Amino acid sequence: MEPGRAAVIVEGQKRRAIVARPVTLTIMAKGKKAPDSSGDKLMKKHPEPAFTKVPVQTHLEQKLSVCSKLCFAIGGAPNQVAGSATAFFLQIYLLDVAQINPFQASMVLFIGKAWGAVSDPIVGFFVTKSRWTKIGRLMPWMVGCTPFVVVSYFYLWFVPPFTNGRFIWYLGFYCLYQTLITCFHVPYSALTMFLSTDQRERDSATAYRMTMEVLGTLIGAAIQGQIVASAHTLKHCHHHNVSSGHLGNSSGAEVIRSLALSQDFLSHAKEVYMIAAGVIGGLFLICTVVMVLGVKERDDPYAPKTEKPIPFHEGFVLVMKHGPYLILTAAFLFISVAIQLVQSNFVLFCTYAVDLRDHFQNIVLTILMSAAVSIPFWQWFLQRFGKKTAAFCGITWIMPFTVMLVFIPNLVVAYVVAVSSGLSVAASLLLPWSMLPDVVDDFRLANPNSKGHEAIFYSFYVFFTKFAAGISLGVSTLCLEFAGYDTGACRQPHAVAYTLKLLIGAAPVAFIITGLMILLLYPISEDVRRQNKLALDQLRNQTINCRPIREDLNSV
Repeated sequence: MEPGRAAVIVEGQKRRAIVARPVTLTIMAKGKKAPDSSGDKLMKKHPEPAFTKVPVQTHLEQKLSVCSKLCFAIGGAPNQVAGSATAFFLQIYLLDVAQINPFQASMVLFIGKAWGAVSDPIVGFFVTKSRWTKIGRLMPWMVGCTPFVVVSYFYLWFVPPFTNGRFIWYLGFYCLYQTLITCFHVPYSALTMFLSTDQRERDSATAYRMTMEVLGTLIGAAIQGQIVASAHTLKHCHHHNVSSGHLGNSSGAEVIRSLALSQDFLSHAKEVYMIAAGVIGGLFLICTVVMVLGVKERDDPYAPKTEKPIPFHEGFVLVMKHGPYLILTAAFLFISVAIQLVQSNFVLFCTYAVDLRDHFQNIVLTILMSAAVSIPFWQWFLQRFGKKTAAFCGITWIMPFTVMLVFIPNLVVAYVVAVSSGLSVAASLLLPWSMLPDVVDDFRLANPNSKGHEAIFYSFYVFFTKFAAGISLGVSTLCLEFAGYDTGACRQPHAVAYTLKLLIGAAPVAFIITGLMILLLYPISEDVRRQNKLALDQLRNQTINCRPIREDLNSV
């Protein structure tokens, strides 16, 4: 045999030996001599190869400290603080303080929400294309956009000195705010998948996040409600007009612009809304700094580092074909629309439909306090009985109580409804974000060679829910226009009160029932979730075990 050919054969045998017996290579690399019967004898003496200990170390690394979970949760609070203020007060602010007509207000709310919805997948696309930095792939997005979010949020609550162009002013700044808050929220939502590979750790971090977000919603409503409450009382109305009509007694054709707000009161209302915006903007900056300092972003452990990522459009097609994701998104789309309807119209409902304008801020706080307290309960409930069961039990709870408030509009019933509704609000906030990681895990098993699509899952979920919420807000405000809403008046006609009762009672119940019927088709039960966890653990271990072999081959 020719010497050159013999050398090639020997080299090939060496490479096959390296792949078949990686433990031998590890020992020889340390300078130890391997015995002649290296494969069998060595495996008998050492039944556990050196690299099998790596998954144990990785498992320990995936445990999250309480401090990390808290910092992660605090990072999501400012989005909810600002979102709570806009959800409860932006509509009445545009109508009664900025004094644009209901049609223009409906356009601002709808186009702003729709713009925010469209920006979600766009931001998700750019996030998937982002490179890893020293602080991660998602963190730079949140750090970079925060100062601009604060500025745009402040000018959203500023009344410009001109009157003709106010519609363009609020439409522009609301769209800008929606774009910037999307640049924060999409990477923050996807960050859940990069905290840990352990499902329990992710669920625990999600529970921390939801608790803090409900507290953020509570803080936002408290700050905004307590500061601006004086802008929505009857004390500033002209006393000679107070007795000219009573709530619901005048028809649409007979509505008089009585009880009009004085110019002094308008100046006061503008001032208190700007103060509230400044306080919330400061909280946004503080919470973002805490998150950046306390959270470590980890890379995706489920695929080799050298794997070529799938293009965005191909990943999008794969995600949209994944059945559990479509079912979950459709179900919570209808449920979130119901909650959004209640949120956006509740202050108007208390002010003009049931004459509770002096108590609305305390009723809102009661709802959110009940939601914050019940988050740990729902976390225990979903671990004990399953996430799907928790969704049905938690979200159906709100339906009879909202109807009760419509038919029995007194203060005691309002507080009972507030406490009960808080339970459903907590469930509707916690469960979709707790179930989405399970859907992503299921997708990873169905598409093991696809990675880096977490932002697509989260951004398009937010896209669909935002777009549907924008349509519902626009339509609900447009209904007030058709009912004869009188901008700037302290009293509204009977048709407006009746419309608000429909928007608070019948419409949310219909949306919730539709969403729960869709959720019946959700296929990821607790058994499926546990099977997925075991399969992903095996996939991760195989990936980790293969990396030393690749490194040894590269060194040879």
